[in-house]
Amino acid sequence: MEMRMREGYEGTGPGAITPDGCAVELYSRLPVGPEPDVIAGAVPAGARILELGCGVGRMTHPLLERGFRVTAVDESAEMLERVRGARTVHSPIERLELGETFDVVLLASFLVHAGDAEVRRGLLRACARHVAPGGSVLIQREGADYHTDVPRERVDPHGFSVRIRSSTPVGEGVNSVHVEYEFPDAVWTQTFLARPLSEEQFGEALGEAGLRADRVLTGDGVWVRAVVDGG
Repeated sequence: MEMRMREGYEGTGPGAITPDGCAVELYSRLPVGPEPDVIAGAVPAGARILELGCGVGRMTHPLLERGFRVTAVDESAEMLERVRGARTVHSPIERLELGETFDVVLLASFLVHAGDAEVRRGLLRACARHVAPGGSVLIQREGADYHTDVPRERVDPHGFSVRIRSSTPVGEGVNSVHVEYEFPDAVWTQTFLARPLSEEQFGEALGEAGLRADRVLTGDGVWVRAVVDGG
């Protein structure tokens, strides 16, 4: 059954497309980046990890291989069908109520930059209510020039190109971003809404959920560790 796209979101290309424009087959092809190493270097060995928005398991599987216990959450059943070896939960992140807490909660894929501020609040509240006392929330942010260095192109060593075609303001601090992925045998596109966040805005967003930034994990500032404020 075809899923209805969210307003402002669109995806094209072969295979199933999720409501936020992500193509399942595309994400199954994308290589693993440095993220698992960043995560492994910031959390205790063997930690229980709650991965919010796991997709097809591109980070899930390397984390399992490193000895972490992962509960993988996604709103797309088609994405979760590709996840192997982890406990999976089919649910929108904002409505997630597992009744348990984890050593680490992951909010990757720039989800903190959701175009809808209320959605962002729901995501961060889900992080806060599922992190154990003394635990941490690892958040992936956009790079400083994500919306200004456009158009741009990156040719991946694995033989495909990623092009950020445009990032266009559409009102109230939100941009519409259009991305193209070109493989030798297929092309996918995704259009989505993103809200750039200054350092101050990011801090305020965390504070609304009872969190605070604890440490920057990467030199580019993309990965940040947050903890429960006052914890």
